Amino acid sequence: MYIPLLKSHSGLRWILLILFVSALVMLFRAAYQGKYSKKLALTAKMTLILTHIQFLLGLVLYFISPKVIFAASSMKVSVFRFYLVEHISLMLIAVILLTIGFSKSKNLLHTQAGAKKMFTYYIISFILIMISIPWPFRNFGAGWF
Repeated sequence: MYIPLLKSHSGLRWILLILFVSALVMLFRAAYQGKYSKKLALTAKMTLILTHIQFLLGLVLYFISPKVIFAASSMKVSVFRFYLVEHISLMLIAVILLTIGFSKSKNLLHTQAGAKKMFTYYIISFILIMISIPWPFRNFGAGWF
């Protein structure tokens, strides 16, 4: 059960990142250029939903992964510390910010102020997610897929 969940979590990351970037581009254009797209609300909502699904997959993995060791000695090993504390904490904060941003701005999305507010929350969430992904070049034992 661990390997299929891990592959799903890793593969879904790419779909989410593509959707996230498209939402950010649309939000930027609406917030700073006044160019609203009919797909903006749908893309922002789909980004939110897919992020929640990804977080739920990650939460299940958190409790069954061999990389997450619930022991004090885990804090001395950077890989174990990353998966035990850093990855889940930053992802949780990112999901919370994304949810708050969507909730506060969904009814105001057709205005520049609403689009700016949502863009701010989405860009902060995106940065936190990018920082907390175990990219292969960070040597945390994760691959591209």
